[in-house]
Amino acid sequence: MQQTRKTPNTLARTRIWYVLILLLSAVVLVRVFHLQVIQHDYYKTAAEAGQMREYEIPASRGVIEAHNGDSVVPLVLNESRYIVFVDPLHIEDIDDAAEQLVSVLGAQDKAEVEQKMAADNRYQVIQRNVTKTVVENIEELELPGVGIREEPQRTYPHGSLAAHILGFVNNDGEGVYGIEQALDDELVGTPGQLRAVTDTRGIPLAANPENTLIEPQEGRRTRLTIDVSLQRQLEDALEHGLERARSESGGALVIDANSGAIKAMANYPTFDPSRFYEVSNDESDVFANRLVTSPMEIGSIMKPLTLAAALNEGAVRRDTTYYDPDRFTVDGATIRNVEESSGVGERNMEDILRLSLNTGATWLLKQMGGGDEINETARTTWHHYMTERFFFDKPTGIEQGYEVAGDIPDPFDGYGLNIQYANTAFGQGMTTTPLHAAAALSAVINQGTYYQPRLVDAQSDNEGAMQPKDPVAVRKDVVSPSVSADIRRLMEGAFAQNYRSYGLNNLRTGFTIGGKTGTAEVPHPEGGYYEDRFNGTFFGYVSGDDSTYVIMVRVDEPRIGGYAGSTAAGPIFVDIATTLIDSFGMQPRVN
Repeated sequence: MQQTRKTPNTLARTRIWYVLILLLSAVVLVRVFHLQVIQHDYYKTAAEAGQMREYEIPASRGVIEAHNGDSVVPLVLNESRYIVFVDPLHIEDIDDAAEQLVSVLGAQDKAEVEQKMAADNRYQVIQRNVTKTVVENIEELELPGVGIREEPQRTYPHGSLAAHILGFVNNDGEGVYGIEQALDDELVGTPGQLRAVTDTRGIPLAANPENTLIEPQEGRRTRLTIDVSLQRQLEDALEHGLERARSESGGALVIDANSGAIKAMANYPTFDPSRFYEVSNDESDVFANRLVTSPMEIGSIMKPLTLAAALNEGAVRRDTTYYDPDRFTVDGATIRNVEESSGVGERNMEDILRLSLNTGATWLLKQMGGGDEINETARTTWHHYMTERFFFDKPTGIEQGYEVAGDIPDPFDGYGLNIQYANTAFGQGMTTTPLHAAAALSAVINQGTYYQPRLVDAQSDNEGAMQPKDPVAVRKDVVSPSVSADIRRLMEGAFAQNYRSYGLNNLRTGFTIGGKTGTAEVPHPEGGYYEDRFNGTFFGYVSGDDSTYVIMVRVDEPRIGGYAGSTAAGPIFVDIATTLIDSFGMQPRVN
């Protein structure tokens, strides 16, 4: 057999291929070395970036609680609920997917769900507030394009109790109205963050050492000053009192005169914060705490405050008497008293309160200006008390959303200044909120210290420990201690002579009660006042051995007849005062 010999060309080509293979191998080795050694960190970072995901961990909103006698009970808690949404891009069969989803969700319109599944927007909410059980049923369907997102939701275990104090959290997670709005930044907490390596499906690899976790910080736990039992009884007294007075709306509050702490506060009609979405837009004003958001002309409950200012200025004394002509003419307008005032005659300071004399309040204003007439001195002095001692034109700073201040006329600028200021002396021609009025009376009867009204008793710090909130004394010389004592005697004397007309059968031994009615004409939008529409107000206090509580009541346009302050608001005041004495642990004076 003849042996084939390799030619020189064949050997040359073999050597060339051998060299090329060696060169190619060298290039590959160099490239691998470059990638795995020189650029190792770069590509590792890039690879991790492709699998690294960041997730926000929602923080739990701060719990809101309140006193219930000697214990503490929650008013607002958090509960996990879920949002069901769809991404239309991934819906394969709209008709089938909608039918299956509606069958699980229940109260949903299939056509509406189909419309959302066909929308251009890739995030369409189908239903909120879905329970865990329903979510599990949806997950079993394994429908492409249907997603679930956890959403912490506020729950209000006591239903509508203290609804106007609390407010609620809307669908965007924002606190609106009440405490929820006023303290939203403190209640909302700080979200946490999970930075994790994921698998190809985007699911975090729990055991990966590269994961980093920042725990969410819960919102501040907040304890309110209110007492749940008293709050419930006040709400009952208010509702029944309004029904008795044939009034559609009103409000009442109890404030500790010696600290500014609100013990109960309510408006009617009310709502359930956990079902706020059931309230129509036409009824949405029911959300507002009108005791702090709706200034009004407070009527004759102003008279004790006018008397306190005159006493404090030394313009009158507690035993001062004067001749009351039953009417005054100021700037061409006539100021007169109600028919029951007994006409002209010699009057004393208690008579001004007991008979609710408009002329008496006007006379007091004159005394603040020197005695003969309403002048610039009288106006500026009274303006100073209304704005710088009673703070009617400034928000109190109470922890409530949408608080507003009242409107006090300028003592130098305006038409008919003297008659305008005469009106303010008996609570017309100016506005303030019921809360402002209660805070002012508290200062007048507690020896002269104006405490900022407050609803927060304590809040948690960064370590979770509850830190008490101290009372804030805004001003300590609203009136002198002697004037404070004089006003108490005068208010108690006036109340003692009229208490049966408010529905109180007997005065309680060891307790003192002072109070004043107010009946204010309702302003007409085009100027002046309605002749047949009135608001009733009543403020006063009940005092025992070591505690004094101021009670403020407003009744909107009652149809019970008589004077709105005495027949409509007075009985509600009495019901609340007796509740404080009988059921709230007040102790009588022993001497």
